Amino acid sequence: MSILEAIIMGILQGLTEFLPVSSSGHLELANYFFGIKGESNLQFTMAVHAATVLSTITVFYREIGQLFKGLFKFQMNTETRYIINIIISMIPIAVVGFFFRDTIEGLFTSNLLLVGIMLLITACLLTFAGLAKPRTGQITPGRAFVIGIAQALAALPGLSRSGATISTGLLLGVQRSEMSKFSFLMVLVPIIGMNLLELIGMKSGVASVGTWQLVCGFVAAYFTGTLACRWMIRIVNKGKLTWFAVYCAVVGIISICFYLF
Repeated sequence: MSILEAIIMGILQGLTEFLPVSSSGHLELANYFFGIKGESNLQFTMAVHAATVLSTITVFYREIGQLFKGLFKFQMNTETRYIINIIISMIPIAVVGFFFRDTIEGLFTSNLLLVGIMLLITACLLTFAGLAKPRTGQITPGRAFVIGIAQALAALPGLSRSGATISTGLLLGVQRSEMSKFSFLMVLVPIIGMNLLELIGMKSGVASVGTWQLVCGFVAAYFTGTLACRWMIRIVNKGKLTWFAVYCAVVGIISICFYLF
């Protein structure tokens, strides 16, 4: 992997982690065209995922601080209930991670057909969510669990995590501003946990990505991720998801065509 490729893939991760167009799908496409495979790609993926976690913390540091402040009052307040809902939302992805991890990882083989189909499904979800009327519902334990199922399904390459979770929340009647915040906060612990598991399971002595490639990819993912996160919040609040649905449909069709021809 060259430094230019690292920067490009870092930008892809930063933008697509928050925009509803599937970061995993775009990285799979980039892997296909750049021919990047193996353990080195895993290390790079961990680095750019860490960058997007930092992006989320940067954007929501006030909200995160408020949640911890309320939690350490050790009483059942608004912040404690919110954190409980986040924990509930993590249950489905935890089940997938512990019991189906190898199966999911086996799908990340630059399979353009699977990526294309999942992108088309993402387009459908975004279309339905864009047509839904604005509601004023809040996150409840039941809604959090259903949204968590959407996040677990988004482990498939090409199915956008933010697109699936935000669309599901909006279709369940959750307020737009509330759903955008919850979608980004609920993924922090799963990403950190996934990186720790990958780090523990990583074989020693394998070829790794160069230091400068990791640094450049991390920096590119962090800055573009921070911008994309702020942008996505405004997009969800305004209900303008249609163009992302069109984009996912076009890229999905292109992916399938590359696979077939």
